[in-house]
Amino acid sequence: MVKILLLYMILVSGLLSQDSYEKNCVACHAELPTSLQRMFMRYLLVYGSEKNMKVGIKYYLKNPSQATSMMFDIFIESYGIKKRTTLSDKELEEAIDIYWEKFKVFGKLK
Repeated sequence: MVKILLLYMILVSGLLSQDSYEKNCVACHAELPTSLQRMFMRYLLVYGSEKNMKVGIKYYLKNPSQATSMMFDIFIESYGIKKRTTLSDKELEEAIDIYWEKFKVFGKLK
């Protein structure tokens, strides 16, 4: 009984320790053939700046469509358009901020 309770506590603490990005982005994208880092580079090429990129990602996640997607048509034909996010604005902004910090290249190049 004690072992089961301990295992349960470890599992729950692991779930609670994940941030919004890990819980809501990484899990779904793990199933896709394109990495989040590769998608980040595509967003950066299109939007060019942190502010524009964050606004673009947030808009797309709240209003997904083929017209606003950064993915290639072949990808969309294979995997479809993402469903609209159910995250609150706060959770969505937190996840996007973490995504930016994780993959940004500015300040990391020497």
